[in-house]
Amino acid sequence: MEQPKANQELSSEQLDTPYANKSYRYYALGILTLVYVFNFIDRQILNILSPYIIEDLNLSLTQFGMLSGIAFAAIYCFFGIPIARLADTGKRRNIIVFSLTVWSFFTAACGLAQNFWQLFAARFGVGVGEAGGSPPAHSMISDIFPAAERATALSIYSLGIYGGVLVGLVGGAYLVEWFDWRIAFVVVGLPGIFLALLLRFTVKEPPRGFSEARSDTEETAFSEVLSLLWSRKAFRHLSFACALHAFVTYGVGNFMVIFFTRVHEMPILEVGKYYGLVVGLCGLAGTFTGGWLSDRMANKTGDKNWYIWIPLISTLAATPFALITFLFMDSGLTAILSYSIPAFFAGLYLAPCIAMTHGMVGLRMRALSSAVLFFILNLIGLGLGPMLTGMVADYWEPQFGTDTLRYALSLTILINLWCAVHYYLCTRTLKEALDNAPA
Repeated sequence: MEQPKANQELSSEQLDTPYANKSYRYYALGILTLVYVFNFIDRQILNILSPYIIEDLNLSLTQFGMLSGIAFAAIYCFFGIPIARLADTGKRRNIIVFSLTVWSFFTAACGLAQNFWQLFAARFGVGVGEAGGSPPAHSMISDIFPAAERATALSIYSLGIYGGVLVGLVGGAYLVEWFDWRIAFVVVGLPGIFLALLLRFTVKEPPRGFSEARSDTEETAFSEVLSLLWSRKAFRHLSFACALHAFVTYGVGNFMVIFFTRVHEMPILEVGKYYGLVVGLCGLAGTFTGGWLSDRMANKTGDKNWYIWIPLISTLAATPFALITFLFMDSGLTAILSYSIPAFFAGLYLAPCIAMTHGMVGLRMRALSSAVLFFILNLIGLGLGPMLTGMVADYWEPQFGTDTLRYALSLTILINLWCAVHYYLCTRTLKEALDNAPA
């Protein structure tokens, strides 16, 4: 990033900050990304443990869909917006530290659950903590990196999603083989508390507006942010596209372990190793590619619609390969390998969409705009995706038996077509929304 020019008005905080050092900017980004890895380890560990939890607690697929979806998403969405409001006015780093401590504690507490409702309550606690993770981090990253590099930086941060999936699936498979599902929750939960201390004492709060070389001390009313976002047709279509994208991602991803163990009769350790490595590594590659490629194409052509064209094209490209995985593959290993393509494409959307959301708002609206985007994304995607997929699978089980997940997951995949329509509609008004963003 170029250093601020002398004739620009900067606060003393902006002039005297370690973020003027490029190495420190990337160190802070690295720690935030590691926190996001823990976010998704704690969020996704439930999936690799699902066969054991379902058997031990005698759960239906609908109940598991609730545990992996609405139990987490409802409280995550409820707390996300007020926490983000605090992040737009207070110290974002401290909010992340507190949130990380809370969700790590409740992840460990999941191992103490003796029935569905106790596990449901513990998952609520995880949701409360994780609600304070991403919006403050998004805001910090947008203050650290300029607009031309922002999607790439956000894509690096978003690597935490698939980094967490990779560690959670592979590590969780070994933990449940060596110990049991209860110990696995404790082992993955407690280290987050030590990471919270590292974040607190080594990462400083970045000055607001540092990447734009300008100051903004004026706070914005909550209703003003909501009104601004909802007045933008581009944001309405973008947020709903992201929600439908997440509906497919979570609706499919949260049942993949059960799909491979039931339909293809794969041992849990093989699922953890092979599926975890494939979806984790391909997702990591796709997530970074999405941010990097959208920055590159938009900077090269001068057309910011590329930040939406990349998610749109990748969403359509993923659909046929995912259907092949579920409907036509008879071997578990070949099904896992064929899923590598949709896993790569599934990661391309998030960083460009966050970057465009931040581009539509002012400096002290960024955390809240992320929270509003994630409210819509998680309520529809994480809240409804796994639950409705599980309900369809339970409904069709008398007719299709163990193959019920083949058809339930295939039906969920087709939501991608609806998602693509909203991405396209977003491109029609995106430039106007960006041009009219508050100074």
